[in-house]
Amino acid sequence: MMPVRQTLSKTDIQLSYLEWHQGQEPLLLLHGLGDHALVWSSLGDYLKDDYHIVAPDMRGHGDSGKPQEDYSFESAIADLEALMDKLGWSAAHIVSHSWTGKLAAIWARQNPARLRSIVLVDPIFIWKIPSLFKVTFPLLYRVLPFLKSMGPFASYEDAEKQIRQLAQFQAWTPLQQQVFQAGIEQKPDGSWGSKFTIAARDGIFEAVMQIPGFVTPLDIPALFVQPQKGVNRQNWQMQPYKTYLQNLRISQVTGNHWPFLTHPDEFNQTVAAFLAAQK
Repeated sequence: MMPVRQTLSKTDIQLSYLEWHQGQEPLLLLHGLGDHALVWSSLGDYLKDDYHIVAPDMRGHGDSGKPQEDYSFESAIADLEALMDKLGWSAAHIVSHSWTGKLAAIWARQNPARLRSIVLVDPIFIWKIPSLFKVTFPLLYRVLPFLKSMGPFASYEDAEKQIRQLAQFQAWTPLQQQVFQAGIEQKPDGSWGSKFTIAARDGIFEAVMQIPGFVTPLDIPALFVQPQKGVNRQNWQMQPYKTYLQNLRISQVTGNHWPFLTHPDEFNQTVAAFLAAQK
């Protein structure tokens, strides 16, 4: 069964999402910065018999609306709660990657009744970032490899050639090809680039800098998926999660920051085992 593309119309934005609707247990899949819902296609297919799965394109990403401003965590969480309300979900299991790992932590402390469990896939920026760090954003935008996928590129072929060098696409599997193709578009001037917008990039970095992920301990069941070549390799990086998540399991998996694209079989089994233990 292929997922179905659906749309939620809000007063301020249209939210596009993929839905696998064979199982009953609510499961929400949240992609990271610059990605889109299709990165979860392997996990969705793997879990579809047991879960009602929804994977949104977060605002500013993929096929969802792209406002020029308002990329706060508050707005992103409001999008997700409106989506859950449309689906008739009072609560759901959450799988989050990278930047949305911080979003899940904030959501869990602000409205814990809506989250049955959280899976944090190599999350980043969990602390509040000092304001002085903002001066480095232009440098980060130039050097962070995954942001190079934004383009612009002179042609589709040029885009594919350059993006195949990125860590999450180097094997160029059918899954990786599909994710690349779904995340790129031709611009009005004829160039090619990501559907992810500069306004979203800047707004999300701003929000990430201003708000801490953890403030008080949380007792929600949590899984930290720690890729061997991910960004969280040192004990000091792991310590906040061990300190604030009182019901935490850590699972090391093969791969880099995108284990669901580079080693999907192992990743899918890891997430499935954790979710099964919550029933």
